[in-house]
Amino acid sequence: MRLTTYPPVQEGLNLGDLLKFEADNLYSRDQVIVVAGQVLQLGQVVGRITASGEVAALDPAATDGREAAAGVAIAPISTTTEPSPDGLIVARHATVADHALVWPRAVTPEQRAAAVAQLRDHGVLVRHGV
Repeated sequence: MRLTTYPPVQEGLNLGDLLKFEADNLYSRDQVIVVAGQVLQLGQVVGRITASGEVAALDPAATDGREAAAGVAIAPISTTTEPSPDGLIVARHATVADHALVWPRAVTPEQRAAAVAQLRDHGVLVRHGV
């Protein structure tokens, strides 16, 4: 009898890989409106658009509020031509793992450090190696 070997299964990150601590009673979470045309992944660092209060993926080159980190997406969401009120972010009093964060492709180390500091100002701590 010949045994068949299969390649190992690669499991993606889950909420436990990202979120290491949050306050009781969902205090750390905010339900948010995500702007149209976004594909936010679990762990995506997001900014809040000043004029509308909606969130979008962090964009250090923006000038509308998205350039400042306001939280981290804790549920994936895709929007089409309309904003969606179904976004969920961790926005305060929480700890997230650095290896599970999703950054813009062209983010520089300096921009990443600035965003981590902005998250810390909101009470979202980014920890290495957890």
